[in-house]
Amino acid sequence: GMTAEDIDVAFVCGMIPHHEGAINMAKAELAHGDEQWAKDMAQKVIDAQQQEIADILAWLEERAKQ
Repeated sequence: GMTAEDIDVAFVCGMIPHHEGAINMAKAELAHGDEQWAKDMAQKVIDAQQQEIADILAWLEERAKQ
């Protein structure tokens, strides 16, 4: 994705692994963290990043139809 000639496509494709990394860190917090505030934040990160990945994939699918 980051090698795509279209900067928009390169950017959004590059964001997928970035978001996946945040999700993985948040899942580790949920599994092993002690502080409720941090666990609550981790769940918010998971929810937001999963939605952004879904939005990115939808945008890419729509873009491919053009």
